[in-house]
Amino acid sequence: MSSTPSPRTSSSSAPSPSSATGSGTGPTGARLIAEAEAHSAHNYHPLPIVVATAEGAWMTDVEGRRYLDMLAGYSALNFGHGNRRLIDAAKAQLERVTLTSRAFHHDRFAEFCTRLAELCGKEMVLPMNTGAEAVETAVKTARKWGYRVKGVPDGRAKIVVAAGNFHGRTTTVISFSTDEEARADFGPYTPGFEIVPYGDLEALRAAVTEDTVAVLIEPIQGEAGVLVPPAGYLPGVRELTRERGVLFIADEIQSGLGRTGRTFACEHEGVVPDVYLLGKALGGGVVPVSAVVADADVLGVFKPGEHGSTFGGNPLACAVGLEVVDMLSTGEFQQRATELGEHLHAELGLLTGAGKVTEVRGRGLWAGVDIAPSYGTGREISEKLMAKGVLVKDTHGSTIRIAPPLVISKEDLDWGLDQLRAVLS
Repeated sequence: MSSTPSPRTSSSSAPSPSSATGSGTGPTGARLIAEAEAHSAHNYHPLPIVVATAEGAWMTDVEGRRYLDMLAGYSALNFGHGNRRLIDAAKAQLERVTLTSRAFHHDRFAEFCTRLAELCGKEMVLPMNTGAEAVETAVKTARKWGYRVKGVPDGRAKIVVAAGNFHGRTTTVISFSTDEEARADFGPYTPGFEIVPYGDLEALRAAVTEDTVAVLIEPIQGEAGVLVPPAGYLPGVRELTRERGVLFIADEIQSGLGRTGRTFACEHEGVVPDVYLLGKALGGGVVPVSAVVADADVLGVFKPGEHGSTFGGNPLACAVGLEVVDMLSTGEFQQRATELGEHLHAELGLLTGAGKVTEVRGRGLWAGVDIAPSYGTGREISEKLMAKGVLVKDTHGSTIRIAPPLVISKEDLDWGLDQLRAVLS
């Protein structure tokens, strides 16, 4: 195993504020943004930067301006842009075979499923592509398990979820979202879900009935602003689900695979769920890879023809995903996230003490930062940081999210934090 790769740059080669004051919208950037606005659906509101190349924790726009990536593709790029091991694994597989469909076996599938199951301490893997597909698959798994194993009467299965959740954008998933922006005008909605406040064990206990087949939660709510539940909440969920005979499904798509300093965020409270949902970093920022991981008494409910995906578990995805599993198996990235995360939160805590930030939440190299209203909205702060060469993204008005690639150097992290301090000065 090779050691943790380091970024190509240090703070000495970071862009100075004067060299990064452009918005990435010079003639070429402006034209590309205008074309995108004219010919693509307006379902996103990206920052006005057009990225052309990237390496490690740095991205370069079409005008040649360099930016420190402090978002990492919402944790899809935990191992950095252009990670050599992942790129080499993908290139080698591209020369061999990229797709067979699941009509045939291929020679990377068994090893990927075996190694990923071992990493999770489980027995079986059901590979898919996107995170939303993994969540949809988990919903189907829980319902089928409820009917076949628990004995819930047909058509009555219920899944309890948490308010403020973000599990994807499909019709079923938005049916149990409390974000009206995600829901509006997309009904009728899929029934079978009960929503309770996040972090409220008593509300959860009251919501679980004989027809409940699963509790589906994020160990840390990412889109909601990196919300960490109260101490004891996850163990309480684990105890309750065992007592009542329902599945505990942990959506670790954004929180898992090293981001919080552990392989899984659940580990911080010594909790092992029945089902892990994985995605984002599992594909290394190279290809979309997701998976539902559980024991045979859960995933064994599926029979041939009952669920599938043409691209799920394809050779290219398995090759990249297997390399990700190998990289995580050493613990090096988890340790890096722990050490740099402690530094990140200590530095952000100083801003809270100065009254520039009202709250900081998170674990490891992941933070939700609530900006004091007098300093601007989350979007405004994100734009000001972009002008200084740092890329973050806002959520829910006043919050910015910080989640750099785990390969970021301490020097580059400090430089990025310096820019945040300058913006809030």
